Amino acid sequence: MHASLDRLGRHTYPVRSPELVFIALVTAVALVAFAMTHSSIWLLVAGLVAIYLLARAHGITLRRVQEERREALQMSELHLATIEALALAIDAKDHTAQHHVRRVQFFATRLASELGVTEQELAGIRTAALLHDVGKLAVPEHILTKPGPLTGEEWRKVRSHPQVGAEIIAAIPFPFPVAPLVLSHHERWDGMGYPSGLKHEQIPVGARILAIADYYDSLVSVRSYRPAMAGDAAAEVLLHESGKALDPRMVDAFLRILPSLREGLPDADRDASDVVANATEDGTIRSTVFDDIALAHREMYALYEIAQTMGTSLGVKDTMTLIASKLAPLVPFSTCALFLSGSAPESLQCQFATGTDAELLLGLSTRHGHGLAGWVARNKRSLVNARPSTELEAAGLDPRTDLQSALVCPLVFGQHLIGAVAVYHTDSSFYRDDHRRLLERVSEQAAAVIHNAMVFERTQQDSLTDPLTGLPNTRFMFTHLARELARSDRLKSELSLLVMDIDEFKEINDTYGHRVGDRALREIARVLRAAIRPYDVCVRYAGDEFVVVLSGCGSDEVEEKRRELQNVIDSTVVDIGGGVQIPISVSIGGAVFPHDGDSSEALIARADSRMYADKGVRKRSRVDTQSIA
Repeated sequence: MHASLDRLGRHTYPVRSPELVFIALVTAVALVAFAMTHSSIWLLVAGLVAIYLLARAHGITLRRVQEERREALQMSELHLATIEALALAIDAKDHTAQHHVRRVQFFATRLASELGVTEQELAGIRTAALLHDVGKLAVPEHILTKPGPLTGEEWRKVRSHPQVGAEIIAAIPFPFPVAPLVLSHHERWDGMGYPSGLKHEQIPVGARILAIADYYDSLVSVRSYRPAMAGDAAAEVLLHESGKALDPRMVDAFLRILPSLREGLPDADRDASDVVANATEDGTIRSTVFDDIALAHREMYALYEIAQTMGTSLGVKDTMTLIASKLAPLVPFSTCALFLSGSAPESLQCQFATGTDAELLLGLSTRHGHGLAGWVARNKRSLVNARPSTELEAAGLDPRTDLQSALVCPLVFGQHLIGAVAVYHTDSSFYRDDHRRLLERVSEQAAAVIHNAMVFERTQQDSLTDPLTGLPNTRFMFTHLARELARSDRLKSELSLLVMDIDEFKEINDTYGHRVGDRALREIARVLRAAIRPYDVCVRYAGDEFVVVLSGCGSDEVEEKRRELQNVIDSTVVDIGGGVQIPISVSIGGAVFPHDGDSSEALIARADSRMYADKGVRKRSRVDTQSIA
């Protein structure tokens, strides 16, 4: 019976409105009252049955309505949770502004409450705050992360994100307005905003609130094109933009509650972090999918930055300095080093090192198969968490170091090994397979650039070096002299140079051949290199002429140095075999800046003139000596 009635209530009376059922119930009650008044038993029975059925239908309808409301609420919460998760996933991609949407939501909600908006408007603002930047999915990453000014085309792409975001969420059946707030959150109070150029009250209230919250958080957050701004400075900017970009009444309200917002922000940050990380029982933080998204994006961005900066510098040291600075956020290290193939076969030399104990590694030489870099070079495979002291032991050095773990990857260009990149850490067993994978990716990109830098340095060295003597050549000398003259002029100091010419060098070539003459030139280069100070420069100028540049030397010092070099070379002989030794002598003339000239050409001409005067004196002296003999 009850089951039949229940079915009857469900199927015979499919009334969905509690109000209509209530009206029918009142009508049935009136019918019963009429039947009792007129003593109609059948009418009374019919009325009572109608009352029962209608009461049951009314109860069923109420339960259905409550269930539908509960389902609608659950569906709404599910939609919001899904949207929130997607918004946070998008937010996690931004390596410069993690949890930006949460902070904007916090600021916007508090400002909206301060302004007394309705519950419906408040719900719309909370949701729009999460979704206000969803349109940036249509903006390329290289534009969003560009450190410098945007081009006109790039700026137009960025300005499209409110329209794109509004179109993305327009189809979602929110019970409150959201898309209009997303569309208008970059409109300006003065009408100079985008995308529609709305002004004043034309801009939705929620969009004006979002604009202030977004503006403030952007100012106090790190961006790719500028550092974060202090809170007080950001407040000054808001005040400056009041009545221009921002609603002045809302700016006043925001600045009024800003001190309490700053105090409440850590709690908001903590709430946001609860979504992207879970605390374990021991209090540590366990990363979740949002952390993985953020890490993956940071990895992509760091690799992009490394690829972008590679090739901007020509030298090996400068190239590695750039790579190390971009590598640090991706693969943390205490020390970074570069080993390159040396002049000897199967040898490596550390040509770059920065960080803890870098001085121990810099210049260190090893052979394939020895030490960490040598093992990697021999096997062309990476080493993870090896002992850095092994590197020092293989080189015969004291193995004591603060470095406890090493990750070393080979550098291979065109199937040829050119060296190895190594990172070291003061923590033991610090590196994981993820670090190895990332360093190998960087090494793949870096190998070609480092190879090109090596070729450039060799070419540059060849172009500035005399191939016979190994001394710098004339081209180098003029570059060096120009730099030193500018420095001496700035410091009001003296600079000297000596021009020297081998005596009777043509006779040596004519008598013994050019092979012996070349040997004589190499011997003089060796003697001069050993006789001058480490910071002075000796150059093969032309043919049998040499020039020595002496920094900080005056007239007395240059004359003393002239006699010293002359005496050293005069006592030098070239052994050509068979017991035959050829004596060598030089004539030398000096000049001092600024007394003898203020340019390279003037100083060389003056020194050259004095050198020929000295040659004449020495020639007459030799003739007089021979006459006496």
